[in-house]
Amino acid sequence: MTQKHPFEIKPNRTLLTLAIPVLFSMVAEPLTGLVDTAFVAKLGPEALASLGIGTIVFSSVFWIFGFLGIGTQTEVSHALGKDDLERASSLGWMAAGISAVLGLALIVFVYPFLSSIAVMMGGEGAVRNLAVDYMSYRLLGGPAVLIVLACFGSLRGYQDMRSPLWIAVGMNVINVVLDWCLVFGKGPFPVMGVGGAALASSISQWIGAVWAVLVVRKHYGFNTGFSFADARRLFVIGGDMFVRTGCVCMFLLLCTRFATKAGAESGAAHQAIRQFFVFLALFLDAFAISGQSLVGYFVGRADRVTARKVAALVCKWSFATGVVLTIGMYLGQQPVVWLLVPEESAMVFGPAWLAVTFLQPINALSFATDGIHLGTGDYRYLRNAMLIAVLTSVGLLYVVDWFHPQHMLFWIWVVAGIWTSLRALLGMIRIWPGIGDGPLAAR
Repeated sequence: MTQKHPFEIKPNRTLLTLAIPVLFSMVAEPLTGLVDTAFVAKLGPEALASLGIGTIVFSSVFWIFGFLGIGTQTEVSHALGKDDLERASSLGWMAAGISAVLGLALIVFVYPFLSSIAVMMGGEGAVRNLAVDYMSYRLLGGPAVLIVLACFGSLRGYQDMRSPLWIAVGMNVINVVLDWCLVFGKGPFPVMGVGGAALASSISQWIGAVWAVLVVRKHYGFNTGFSFADARRLFVIGGDMFVRTGCVCMFLLLCTRFATKAGAESGAAHQAIRQFFVFLALFLDAFAISGQSLVGYFVGRADRVTARKVAALVCKWSFATGVVLTIGMYLGQQPVVWLLVPEESAMVFGPAWLAVTFLQPINALSFATDGIHLGTGDYRYLRNAMLIAVLTSVGLLYVVDWFHPQHMLFWIWVVAGIWTSLRALLGMIRIWPGIGDGPLAAR
């Protein structure tokens, strides 16, 4: 008889035991981003607007390669459900090797176009120059970021959520310390401004990459077995996820572009809200990532009934978390303004912040259902659902830009709310009632 998984005995406790370490590991990175934003905000609106361009560009680039972590996590969890530990190990090391190669290629092919990218994102004059400075240093950490993605995916596929937590906290503490030294030139370090924030990130990412590789080797072995079928599967996943993530990046880039076009004050306020939005998104992703591993395990074990129970529980916990976040954001607006928003941008910040505040419960469901469908390997549906949501929302963005209303930034975030609502709706109906040939559809 197959041994029962802890979820089958204590579902809520098991989900929370997995989700809480994920929560803290996911929150560590955006907290560092908030520290970056707070430090750079002291340099003025031009510096903060340039940070907004640099961070959204590199977040977008790294999200495009997110399949290295997502695909590895799902495939390792499926192998674990089938009790195929040898394949699970080889999948993780294969993904890490592919990540290193892709990261080096990223440096070679992106570096010559940094100035053009800054201009394309609406940067002019000092904003453009500072954005290029930031991106030049940030690009050096590209291979490390991708290796960390692959290793974290492997560890979470094993349902080891604690190791990524310690690695994430460690490298982000290092990042904060280096930020303070390099941005403002403390101790023996020169004053580097925005470029210092980027160099601090790159150094800490390389430390994290070495740390993650050592942890995977120590706890889950070193298996150099290479399967072309598994490599092909990972790149097929990458194809669907590339389109999906590319759509997300295009939408967020357009939001940043329209906000920057509206002026430096709007661009700075948008950077503060976007950084906080990313912080909340990763916060909500804790249940999604835990659900992905659990659903993947039970799908690998061919136990659809329990996988559906995981899906329902993940959605309930996620929605409740979204409600709590809405209350916290509503009560905490003034401290955020004081910490992250230059005085010149405060007027345009308020209405947009409220739009994001009341979006959080629906936003939580969009992330929850993403994690569930990633766990089943339903990548094509996720791709198509995102295409629908993004094409609709991009059209609305251009309508808003054409009318150019008084509170431009507020309407940009209203459109973002429509985008995430469509994602949540399409994610839910794939499970309940189960449209199409969904892997979790009731049969």
